[in-house]
Amino acid sequence: MKIVKATISTLFILSGILVSPSDAQESSAAAKPFQPTWESLEKNYHCPEWFRDAKFGIWAHWTAQCVPEQGDWYGRLMYIQGTPQYEHHLKMYGHPSKFGFMEIDNLWKAEHWDPEKLMQRYKRAGAKYFVALANHHDNFDCYDSKYHAWNSVNVGPKKDIVGIWAKIARENGLHFGVSNHSAHAWHWFQTAYGYDGEGPMAGVRYDAATLTKADGKGKWWEGLDPQELYTGPNIKIPDGLTSIQAIHDWHDKNDGAWTEEPPANNPAFVESWFLRCQDLMDTYHPDLVYFDDYGLPLGQAGLDVTAHYYNASLEWNKNDLEAVVTAKQLSPEQSKGVVQDYERGFCDTIQAEPWQTCTCIGNWHYSRELAEQNGYKSVGQIVCTLIDIVSKNGNLLLSIPLRGDGTIDEHEIAFLDGLSKWMDVNGEAIFGTRPWKMYGEGPAKLKAGMFNENAASAFSSEDVRFTTKGKALYAFLLGWPGDKGVTIKSLGMDAPALHGAKIKEVSLLGYRGKLEWEQTSAGLKIKMPESKPSDNAVALKIDGVLGE
Repeated sequence: MKIVKATISTLFILSGILVSPSDAQESSAAAKPFQPTWESLEKNYHCPEWFRDAKFGIWAHWTAQCVPEQGDWYGRLMYIQGTPQYEHHLKMYGHPSKFGFMEIDNLWKAEHWDPEKLMQRYKRAGAKYFVALANHHDNFDCYDSKYHAWNSVNVGPKKDIVGIWAKIARENGLHFGVSNHSAHAWHWFQTAYGYDGEGPMAGVRYDAATLTKADGKGKWWEGLDPQELYTGPNIKIPDGLTSIQAIHDWHDKNDGAWTEEPPANNPAFVESWFLRCQDLMDTYHPDLVYFDDYGLPLGQAGLDVTAHYYNASLEWNKNDLEAVVTAKQLSPEQSKGVVQDYERGFCDTIQAEPWQTCTCIGNWHYSRELAEQNGYKSVGQIVCTLIDIVSKNGNLLLSIPLRGDGTIDEHEIAFLDGLSKWMDVNGEAIFGTRPWKMYGEGPAKLKAGMFNENAASAFSSEDVRFTTKGKALYAFLLGWPGDKGVTIKSLGMDAPALHGAKIKEVSLLGYRGKLEWEQTSAGLKIKMPESKPSDNAVALKIDGVLGE
């Protein structure tokens, strides 16, 4: 494959146009609706209806880091002596000075991957969009990259992973997205330049610190430059640290911070990142691009590529903007130009702009230990999370971890089958809905923000969440009330949200019988049937509240 090089030092990239300082080219760029500024994105962007209707997506967070089956951040942590990942690597593969992460890339073969079968399973489970991981912090492109030779067509699977996912997702009627995490590679991967602090290999630098393109002659990686994968020694650990704790402390202080700033002395990394991301967008025309970044990545480069993507989407879709970009930790104003994503978190109120939570049933990267312990989230947990999110104008993007060989385990199959059964009964009250005047009622306490899902109190039958579609109001009960029935206080005759509207009919999705119910000043009282129509949360359909 020919890898194209470009020099941003002589050309300024603006919204997908290579621009010289001439007035004519500046005028051409200015004619595009989206300029690479927050002001322009916030003013001109609107979230497409397909995303607002979709509500639920499934994500394949799948790279070579799934090969060791040791969970998250293997590519970084295998280079830090004393971590479980380091110890596993030493036992299974050898010392990182001799067998580094680039060798794990080569071990990733995806030999049992059946994307068509997986996509059909995802679709049955209710996914309306599918997201493929395009690259992670390990700086490996899972697509036929024009600007980065370390990609899945040249190395490892020898397949265009993103391209195959895209084709099959669209054939199954799903919107297609990609996730891009590689803006952090320049600091995340600096551990590969380190060394052991103790033991027989103390002070011996790991593979990234010693390998050059010339060293590949006669090897599987001949013609590839390891420095392009490992990003170069941007924050190189000094010699002379003589304990495991000293090594840990140095990394925590110097390259462990989550920063969106570009590397000060490595403009080539930013250049490469931009070109690779633009290539990803222009080649696969994704409907969604997920950035694993607080705000947009790498300063101006993130604004440039986002403006390019929005403008390109208008061209691809005949002036209809179908593009979604998600990012994290956005200000209220920024969330008008980019969709806010809350990683493993919740919102506590209805949000004015559409938003998304991303989470996983286990670790982001496959963990054999977690699977063997049956440590995944349950269908009930995910269903209640989804309902709460949808009631507040959000979507849920759920990752189902794949093994390195491209398969999912028996617990994940059972999870997806259980979710399919629930969606068959209750999907009507999820897909294509919009929030009501209030999201719900009940005792469950949820704190807004990221990485707080484990701190949320459990949902119960007293917790109610509302959605609307057309003239129907849906009320989800996040637990089964049994013989005691339920009273929904927010739907009483005198409830402020009803403005005097009288309920005309109440039915239970999946139940063919007629419910006994009464609307009083205290609330809507419903006697539930003896058996529940579906496991986990159930949905009531209420007519009359939203008019004829």
